[in-house]
Amino acid sequence: MAALQFPCTIFTTQNRMDDYCAKDMRYGDLTEAQLTSQYRLDYLYDRVDPYTLTRRSSMVRPQSMFCCNLRGQGEKITRQQCAAIMFDEFRQLSRLFSVYGSYRHLIEKMITHMQNGKGTPFRDLSLDRALKEQIFNDKTKNSTLLRIRDTLKKQIIREDKNYPIKDKDELRKTILEGKLPKFDRFQDNFNGMGITVHGIWATHISIKSLHIDNDRYRAVVHYKVQDHFGLDSDDILKTKFSQFHFFRIWFVLQRYTQFGFKPFMTNIAATIKITGAHK
Repeated sequence: MAALQFPCTIFTTQNRMDDYCAKDMRYGDLTEAQLTSQYRLDYLYDRVDPYTLTRRSSMVRPQSMFCCNLRGQGEKITRQQCAAIMFDEFRQLSRLFSVYGSYRHLIEKMITHMQNGKGTPFRDLSLDRALKEQIFNDKTKNSTLLRIRDTLKKQIIREDKNYPIKDKDELRKTILEGKLPKFDRFQDNFNGMGITVHGIWATHISIKSLHIDNDRYRAVVHYKVQDHFGLDSDDILKTKFSQFHFFRIWFVLQRYTQFGFKPFMTNIAATIKITGAHK
């Protein structure tokens, strides 16, 4: 019976990798009029007004995000100075979502990459470690890793010491019935992972190798995932986002025609070895 050859990709999401046409990858495409009228982003925060490029003093700062009658008052600054002040505030506000843990530093690092990286992809070994831990520690029935393990156990042909190519689709089906890894657990709201990645845009899962000895097997499974560090219009129109200055500043830095800081792809990978007995 024909055997499946490795390495072999066993699952890909409908969302594709490197999709720079996605809605949350747009930048520098909205005018002041659109931001203030359609998205209610007239007032961002106390220190600067990005539309008039003025630094507000403590004497002229409005007391409400909906107050705009003091616009234009204050010290004139350059567009670069205004963006730098906003990015500093952006980083400071991010600490509300990264309270503890070994990944709390990532959001500030990614904000700085948005400021200086000009849209280049982002990669960090801490993200790879977080993904591996999330996959390995998921012991629920929806775990894709455990589902892959169980399918290998059922489908491996002991006599031929292989996985039959005709059963390749069983691997894809079992992954579809599970839950792909993402950082939406309760602890991710505070450990920095929820704000840096949260939902994942695209996922590819492959089996790098499969070795069968008597009634045991060893497999190396590779996860390649990608998320977008960017906001789309639907995001900022949701109350859970728009109520926070953090997201309001992010959206203006990304989408305002006078700033247009580029969002970027966040690339994460994890390789995990699994072993088990078959049939």
